[in-house]
Amino acid sequence: MKRKYFGTDGVRGPVGAVPMTPDFALKLGWAAGCVLARTKGARVLIGKDTRRSGYMFESALEAGFAAAGVESDMLGPIPTPGVAYLTRALRAQAGVVISASHNPHHDNGVKFFGPDGGKLSDEVEAEIEALIEQPLECVPSDQLGRARRIDDAQGRYIEFCKSSFPLNRSLAGLRIALDCANGAAYRTAPAVFAELGAEVIVIGDRPDGFNINRDCGSTHLGALKRTVAERKANLGIALDGDADRCLMLTADGREIDGDEILFIIARSRLAAGALRGPVVGTLMSNLGLERALETLGIEFQRAKVGDRYVMEMLKAGGGELGGETSGHTLCLDRTSTGDGTVTALQVLAAMLDTGRSLGELASGMSKFPQVLINVKLAGKADAVMASPAVQAAVREAEARLGARGRVLLRPSGTEPLIRVMVEAQEEGETQSAAEFIAAQVRAVAA
Repeated sequence: MKRKYFGTDGVRGPVGAVPMTPDFALKLGWAAGCVLARTKGARVLIGKDTRRSGYMFESALEAGFAAAGVESDMLGPIPTPGVAYLTRALRAQAGVVISASHNPHHDNGVKFFGPDGGKLSDEVEAEIEALIEQPLECVPSDQLGRARRIDDAQGRYIEFCKSSFPLNRSLAGLRIALDCANGAAYRTAPAVFAELGAEVIVIGDRPDGFNINRDCGSTHLGALKRTVAERKANLGIALDGDADRCLMLTADGREIDGDEILFIIARSRLAAGALRGPVVGTLMSNLGLERALETLGIEFQRAKVGDRYVMEMLKAGGGELGGETSGHTLCLDRTSTGDGTVTALQVLAAMLDTGRSLGELASGMSKFPQVLINVKLAGKADAVMASPAVQAAVREAEARLGARGRVLLRPSGTEPLIRVMVEAQEEGETQSAAEFIAAQVRAVAA
């Protein structure tokens, strides 16, 4: 379903350009209020990350909800999954997050959760978009919504995260280096790990409104690597700006990505007899993950790129565990959306259950070498993708690789690019196959 404003994760863009303007945010709040909260006394929760622009959008959204007759409860800076949890716990009709996730401060976005703490369907988003195009009609003054603040929102979320960790376990004796990306988890995540007994060395916990994700967090692991080495930490945990993603580092600084995290948690759930349904990754998930799960007898399925599609496939197949290579992991037996802090706790629980280090747990999966080449386009991607020459190149590369690898060709959803991705057991043949296909794509696209 084609949407004008909503992408795969809400509305997002540069601050000051449509749709991320204060007047659009007001209209968005009004339209969402009309669609999501149709009953008298309906309420929504509004949380945000640490961007300076969050104050502006918070006020505009609140005004829009008030015009629709909807009550707004302000949560302040809080991780995206915290809003999802509190929407369910407080029986609100909807939750709203003001964040652009791992993007720099000059971007921002708005995403919504339904009363179940899950993301909105395409149909509901289309209904909101249709209303945005209509004139704003304010309810009578005696029906206007009010705005309040929930002062203990962070504390409630901290307790929820801790509840996802086994009651009979403690993190005492572990030294954890934690990078909060100068984002939404700068207070909550350190408290969670410390209250569970760990010694926590925190970086990226000094937000100034502009330094969110800047040279820190899950997209920039250099500072965390230095901290792990200098402070001799047992492991490192990196969150992103809204703390729905998590990547990790071993004691010797090796990066543990979302595929390896998914493997560790899946194997732990299997050992405990608690793994239900298939494990779901995406088209970009490493072939090594698929093979490792196959060895364990675990069914693996691939969804389109985007956590909303992983979620859809999990629900359709009765699964509870899925995720993306980027570290956006879904543990639906613990929470309703991706949660970086909860994800890290599941890995830590697996370490304690087995007595093995993070590096040892990840060694059960061997990643295949992966090459990604982006080819710029002048025309439409569909014509290039359908070209007989390009299709023939893909078939030839697949025939060469056989069962030793795989090929993925897909257009970018945000840029005029075609992405050529090849995985194989040998790095040389991976690079060769990717360059072969990319050359054909360039020739057709020229």
